[in-house]
This record gives sequence, C-alpha cells and structure tokens, in this order.
Amino acid sequence: MRIVQLANFVGPTSGGMKTAVEALGSGYVDRGVERLLVLPGPRDDRWSSEHGDVVQVRAPRVGDHYRLIVEPWRVLEVLEAFAPTSVEVHDKTTLLPVARWARRRDVGAVLFSHERMSDMMAMRTRRDASAKVSIAVLNRVLVRSFDQVVVTSDFARAELAAVAAAAGCPVRTVPLGVDLEQFRPARRRSSGGPLRLVLAGRLSREKSPHLAVATAVELHRRGLDVRLDVYGTGPHLDELRALAGGAPVVFHGHVAGRAELAARLGSADVALSVCPGETFGLAVLEALACGTPVVTADVGGARELVDASCGAWAAPEAGALADAVQRVADLPERARRRAARRRAEAYPWAATVDRMLDVHATWDLWHAARVGGA
Repeated sequence: MRIVQLANFVGPTSGGMKTAVEALGSGYVDRGVERLLVLPGPRDDRWSSEHGDVVQVRAPRVGDHYRLIVEPWRVLEVLEAFAPTSVEVHDKTTLLPVARWARRRDVGAVLFSHERMSDMMAMRTRRDASAKVSIAVLNRVLVRSFDQVVVTSDFARAELAAVAAAAGCPVRTVPLGVDLEQFRPARRRSSGGPLRLVLAGRLSREKSPHLAVATAVELHRRGLDVRLDVYGTGPHLDELRALAGGAPVVFHGHVAGRAELAARLGSADVALSVCPGETFGLAVLEALACGTPVVTADVGGARELVDASCGAWAAPEAGALADAVQRVADLPERARRRAARRRAEAYPWAATVDRMLDVHATWDLWHAARVGGA
C-alpha cells in the first residue's frame, strides 16, 4: 500500500489537522505502509523523516499566517512520480484536481473531512443562510469527486450523509485519537483555592472562545471563587480581554511544548470546550487524558466524547454552561478524574490508524476485484 497524504491551507488554525495527519502518518509507517506527505511551504523542498518522506510545494502566503497551494499541477507532478495506490486529502476547497487525477489513474481518493463547512463559514462570516447555500453546492461536488469520505463524528456525518448517499459515495466515521503517553494525569494539586477552569486553543471566532470567557464571567458574577486560565493566541484576544473585564480570567498566550500543555490541562478542575460547530474536539480528548473533566456544548462533535461521569454539556449560552460547570464541580474529584482518563483511553491513535487503513484497503480490494474481473 502506498498512501499520499495531502494537507493544504497550513496555518495557526490547522493545529488539529496537523496533529491528525502526523499521527496517522506515523501509524501508517509503523504498519509497513509507504507514506508520502505533501504540504505547502515557502519553497519546493523534500526531506525524509522517521514517518516517511515529505514533499513541500512552493505556495504563496494567504493572509499573515497561511500558505495555500494555488497551482495544483505541482502536486500532480509529485503524485505521478510516487505512484500511490490511494490519496488522502485533508482539504475541501483547493485540491479537487487531485481527485480528478486519481480517478483517471484508477487511484483511490479519500477525502478526510475535518469540519462542517456550513457551520464554520457561518461563524466566521455571520451570514448563516448564504454560507449554507454555497457550501451545499461544494458538498455535492465533493461527494461526486471522491471515492470515499471520512468524518470524525455523527455530527460531521450529518452535513454530508444525504448528498453522499445520492451520489453513491460511502461516508465512513473514524474518530480521532489522543496520545495517552504525552497527555497523562498530573499530580493532584493541593485542595482549596478557586475552581480552576482551563481553555486551550486558537482564539478565533470559529472556536467560540468568547462563549468560554462569558461562562467564566457568569460564574464570577454568581459569586463563585473561580479562575479561567486561557492558553493560546489568535485575532480576537483584545475582544476577549474586554469581555473578561474584571473577572479572574488570565491570558497566558501560546504554550511551548505539548508536555507543558499537558501539565497545565492536568492542573485544572474543569476544561471548557464549548464550540457548537466543532466536528470532533482533540482538545477535549487531551483534557480528558489528563484527568480533567470537560464541559461542552450540547451540539457538535465534542458532545459525543463526553459522558455524565467525566463532564457535562449544555446549550451554547453562558448561563447554561455555567450551570454545567457547577454540576461537574459537585462531582467527587477523584471519581471524575478517573472517569475522564478512562474515557480518553477509549480513543488511542492506534485505533484511528487501523480504521483508516481499513478505509484505504477497501479501495484496494474493490479495485483488485474490478481489474481481476475485467
């Protein structure tokens, strides 16, 4: 099996995608698969790593922090040289020529869907109706172009299920995983002090950090001894500081190193991951793996990761989420931390890799049968 992974639109909001691509690629190589990663960069380059070869395709900047491949022929040249058995595309908007190339070459084309485009565009543009109309058209094109689509949750599946069924395109649900060695429970901090909340992630509107901060403000307004530690940067930092006002919300900026992030997550009492448009929620799994229960919105993929033993959920509104935080805080600490870790242990990366290899093998078996019967 020879798999090419293609990731585009690389920038600060692609952290979850980057983690997933790296974990999958590492797992593929460990299982004897020849894996090539193609991504955009400042210049054409190629290097080898322990997780397979990497080809960097020259791509221009888009905005201040992103690079985007706008000349797909550069990617097609790489594919011709590598001759994959299947391609795994982690981008919905710019790499459709890859799917067309794969179909002409009898190469399997798998689209890995990391977001519900309708929800993400609506939150970014605040134009719900117009965004959903344009994204519906794009989704119909996608399911007609790819052989299979992979989603990470039932919430993500709902956006594509009807159009995919009409096009005869299988949609496979493959949950992501968490590094259970990197993210582990920290030593318990001393009892007493404020209720420690934590928010980790990109401070941009589509991640709903405003809702998390508003939840902490509401708890403070109720007279609770509470503190929210925010780890991450983004374009809406000034807005969030203004929203916090005099509430005990501390903005720490970017955390260098996953071990340090794990320590910060593990020292909190409750993690907030409240975006209603999240299709999965790697941050949820990372907090749970550190033994920290999670409060999330009652809609979105993150809700599917949390049960009543290790967290709570509520409507995406500050008052309701504050109630959910209080419910979690009332659970016995030792029990909720153990339950959080057990929940995360159900999502090892090895299981994600196995399921993705099954997706790729499905194409290989179908193609072999078709060729053999020709």
